[in-house]
Amino acid sequence: MVDIRIPIGLMFSILGVLITTYGIFTVSDAGMYQKSLGINVNIIMGLIMLIFGILMLLSSKKKKKYNNK
Repeated sequence: MVDIRIPIGLMFSILGVLITTYGIFTVSDAGMYQKSLGINVNIIMGLIMLIFGILMLLSSKKKKKYNNK
């Protein structure tokens, strides 16, 4: 049986890394973040997505460990 948390975790982890990297490379572009009151939302949302993806992957690994008893 396939655990849905693995592909979801992978997707969010990959997107989180990509968006965070984009936010790091565009941190000096003040005009880009003018609409968001100068807040680099790419870094913030990228990190949130990365953390969520990692938590999904960890929860799927923990669930597998308990099912193997």
